[in-house]
Amino acid sequence: MHTNQETVTLFRPVGQKEMNLIRQSGYQAFPKRLPIQPIFYPVLQKAYAVQIAQDWNTKDAASGYVGYVTRFQVNQSFLNHYSVQTVGSSKHQEYWILAEKLPQLNQNIVGLIEIIAEFQKQ
Repeated sequence: MHTNQETVTLFRPVGQKEMNLIRQSGYQAFPKRLPIQPIFYPVLQKAYAVQIAQDWNTKDAASGYVGYVTRFQVNQSFLNHYSVQTVGSSKHQEYWILAEKLPQLNQNIVGLIEIIAEFQKQ
């Protein structure tokens, strides 16, 4: 897809179930959030996504003990409605997007969601 808009590269650590749903979408959308997940939080730095995928997802039964790091482009105009949240050190930055806004985020993904790393339980 070509666009004249500027895009931002974001990262998202996901477990096996979420990855299966991303694959089912043709790598074009993130799945609907569960009721216990009111916020979708893509992160700004690859290192932060790797840390979550490697240190948390691989130890979590709900993630299938697998962590994937995805990379995707989002139209800057969509993200202008959100502030970057820092949740630790300066490398721990993310956007907090309400679950009900996830369809709009998905509509603003430019290109495909890519898998750039995979980690298994050690």
